[in-house]
Amino acid sequence: MRNKKLLGGAAALLSASLLFAGCGSRSEPAASGSAAATKVAKIGVIAPLSGDLSALGLGIKNSVDLAIRQANQSNAIPGWTLELAAEDDQASADVGKNAATKLSSDNEVVGVVGALNSSVSKQVIPVLQPARIVQVSPANTGPTLTMGDDFATSPKRVYDNFFRTCTTDLVQGKVAAQYLLDSGIKKLATIHDKKIYGQGLVGAVTENFKAGGGTIVAAETINPDDKEFTAVITKVKGTAPEAVFYGGEYPQAGPLSKQMKAAGLDVPLMGGDGIFDPTYIELAGSASNGDLATSVGEPADTAKSAQEFIAAYNAAGFAEPYAAYGAQSYDAAKAIIEALKVSLPSASDPKSAREATIKAMANVTFTGATGTVAFDEFGDTKSKVITVYKVESGKWATVKTFDVSNG
Repeated sequence: MRNKKLLGGAAALLSASLLFAGCGSRSEPAASGSAAATKVAKIGVIAPLSGDLSALGLGIKNSVDLAIRQANQSNAIPGWTLELAAEDDQASADVGKNAATKLSSDNEVVGVVGALNSSVSKQVIPVLQPARIVQVSPANTGPTLTMGDDFATSPKRVYDNFFRTCTTDLVQGKVAAQYLLDSGIKKLATIHDKKIYGQGLVGAVTENFKAGGGTIVAAETINPDDKEFTAVITKVKGTAPEAVFYGGEYPQAGPLSKQMKAAGLDVPLMGGDGIFDPTYIELAGSASNGDLATSVGEPADTAKSAQEFIAAYNAAGFAEPYAAYGAQSYDAAKAIIEALKVSLPSASDPKSAREATIKAMANVTFTGATGTVAFDEFGDTKSKVITVYKVESGKWATVKTFDVSNG
């Protein structure tokens, strides 16, 4: 899957030779031959680095770290050295808010990659925005973050500092619903965890599934920390769905799938990018075979655009895989670095470059691990790509990639 060492030989050696002499030193000045001292600017990360979702959060942190190392090694911003400032949000909105407060009070922080959870970013953005710190999320898919609560009828950008390298649930929900309908499923039950991400994704799936002629036979919720799902499974089973769509993340989705099948509700469980991780399969066991997930972007392990990133990541020797959002995180950090190439050279200190960095982000465009990276008027990625995956023989297998960037 995403953590396999796909490229060896010449590609890995080339990446390693370009990247590292002492890759552990992010503050090490670039090898430019100059003995002059460099100024330091920091790129923060806010993600779950511990707890149930740490597999995703550590992949985010490491991928940002890689982009920073490469920038320093290539002397991307002469006179400046970049450093990583990573904070653990524990997938908690309150902890994430505290992390944002800490980073915003550090005058060397010029940008932040994160968060993983839309509910966390809901608290983080209002802290970073008045501090004029650009934020780029590799994983937040809730449309309200960029287009406001009235996005369906009157979209309006609320925070000018927030961008993302993943597409939204408006796209993911449409693709998921259409895939189910095309597979012959006409009766769908939905369950979500009451959080912003899960609720929003289920809402998008529901709207598109009904518009396509399907019927929602049950619409249930669970609590975000539930472990036992007998009651909700009993309710759903009585409606005879042909599939269940779950809005939430793998710590609950895996056990839910396992308990569903054990209770005789032997239909596929489908979820979004929040369940697309090997841990889901570990938690669900053999019951996960046949389950489905959508995730943002093209599969990194087969995308041509991601091969240099994968080779460099493997050469760097990180202990954890880059996971579901590695490529998006790498591109988020690179987008900030591209903006810093504009804002830092004339800045006397990092804090004075914050406003110019936000403005420069609007014009950033480059070819990254996820393909072309650029942002629309809301700060959303212009690349609208979703892939459907299916569990086969205990592994996630690619079913089909959909690119709806032009419609």
